[in-house]
Amino acid sequence: MNDTWDLSFLYKSFEDEAFLADVARLPEAIAGEKAILDSALPTQEKLEQLMAADEALSMLMERLFSFTELTLAADANNGVAQQYEDKLNVIANDASLVNSGITRFVGSIDNLEDIIAASEKLQPVAFILREMKQSAAHTIPAEIEPWMLQMRLSGGSAFSQLRDKLDSTHTVEYRGQSLPLPAVRGMAYDGDAAVRKDAYEAEIASYKKIELPMSYCLNSIKMEARTMAKAKGFDSVLDMTLDQNRMDRQTLEAMLTAIREYLPHFRRYLRAKAAYLGHKDGLPFYDLFAPVGKASKAYTIEEAREVLLQEMGKFTPEMARFMNNAFAQRWIDLYPREGKTGGAFCSGAHQFDRSLVLTNFQGSFSDISTIAHELGHAWHNRCMAGLPYCLTDTPMPLAETASIFNETMLAHQVLKNASQEEQFTLLESSLMEVTQTCVDILSRYLFETEVIDTRADHAMTVDELKDAMLRAQDATYGDGLDKNIRHPYMWACKSHYYSSGLNFYNFPYAFGELFGKGVFAQYLKEGEAFVPKYNQLLRSCGSGTIAEVAASVGIDVRSADFWRASLEVVKGDIDTFCALCNK
Repeated sequence: MNDTWDLSFLYKSFEDEAFLADVARLPEAIAGEKAILDSALPTQEKLEQLMAADEALSMLMERLFSFTELTLAADANNGVAQQYEDKLNVIANDASLVNSGITRFVGSIDNLEDIIAASEKLQPVAFILREMKQSAAHTIPAEIEPWMLQMRLSGGSAFSQLRDKLDSTHTVEYRGQSLPLPAVRGMAYDGDAAVRKDAYEAEIASYKKIELPMSYCLNSIKMEARTMAKAKGFDSVLDMTLDQNRMDRQTLEAMLTAIREYLPHFRRYLRAKAAYLGHKDGLPFYDLFAPVGKASKAYTIEEAREVLLQEMGKFTPEMARFMNNAFAQRWIDLYPREGKTGGAFCSGAHQFDRSLVLTNFQGSFSDISTIAHELGHAWHNRCMAGLPYCLTDTPMPLAETASIFNETMLAHQVLKNASQEEQFTLLESSLMEVTQTCVDILSRYLFETEVIDTRADHAMTVDELKDAMLRAQDATYGDGLDKNIRHPYMWACKSHYYSSGLNFYNFPYAFGELFGKGVFAQYLKEGEAFVPKYNQLLRSCGSGTIAEVAASVGIDVRSADFWRASLEVVKGDIDTFCALCNK
């Protein structure tokens, strides 16, 4: 099995004539869209032409940016890719200016509803047009927007790129070897306690090499976020983020309230795991991801593929065929290596009905679950095939629905036929993951809130950032973790803090975890009849607010009771795990 992805469907190389022609064509396409915006065409005709031009421009930009960014994700040292990404980012500023101009134009149309009703071309994108009209109040003033976007290139975007370069080229000295950071972090899942402890200590020690530039990256990106929120007329960065995510504070607070109520149960799970592993004062961070039980095993990628096809095919045979195709057509870049970014992600190529998945597979069941998670994103992309580009822009919280559904489905299927020993191991693996998406995510939310608030006064030092992270972990993990062995550098190894223009990329994971479990509960009630409803839910994620999309399957996300119901399922798993620990 080929273990790297194939990007040749985008372009053959950076010397490909098609690539060079598209780079040259991009400024022309942006200028063409601006010419339509500046024209004296009748309003309806202008809107129709603008939406058509925007669709074509989206296709062109997706292809160019996917090729450069995915190349860099797999090889941060590719200097040609870096040069083209910088070049494309400069050109893309002009596209952002045109998009803002279109939003202002739509905001100025008094009879928008009449125009939509009169146009068959505009009716499919009516939600987006209405959203633009509302968003017009939060566009940056036209006279300063060009300069602010230019400054972002040497500000947040540059610091984001620096962070990625630091992360992907960072090595850790482990037992006499110099290894990529993702490989060492992956040892947290190793079955040997000594390996886990040594890897953790090596990882923590290694951050001394990059802590200072990482702190500058984080401080600069969050200061820019504050500036952008103010320029757009938002009261806070959080308000700006919620608006970007089509989510309201009532929904966020309902979810966070429920998570806080259930923290004692997560801590009970962590203490039970700690006792099982022989620890007395809570779980040391290096054992947070430790496998438990005798059923723990290392999987080859061929075995992982077999598990995925067999178990996920029970949801629908189409899912198994889809996953098999992802492996066969080299959608997946599998293993960690120097120069490759850490973690995992899925990137869609909408016009090609294809997705690209990056993982750092090392053989644990958690790694199989990660592939299921990322291929859930790919399934979501498949469900949106054929939609206008503007309706595929899924809010971050809903973007996690299919990925969490896949994780939950995989765990459910594997647990059904497992022995008690296997159940113990797999149940703990599932709880380990949900603890990350609820407890750890809450700690990240608290940490990022503090960084953004503090940044109004000063740039936080490395020591301040470490202290803030430890306090956030204490507030969420509590006595579930050993207070003397936590992770003060979690802010340095999580890329989610460093995306320029994308803030609070934390609570969407908690939303996705619990919403995905709620949707899975609907599937268990309805069985096969729910499959088309589920696929339609995924298809609609870019066509309404979060509350509207959730309501389409009977879920009220503004009620804490919904979130409590999902967490009650987790509590049941914790009860079972603790009982098995005692056996």
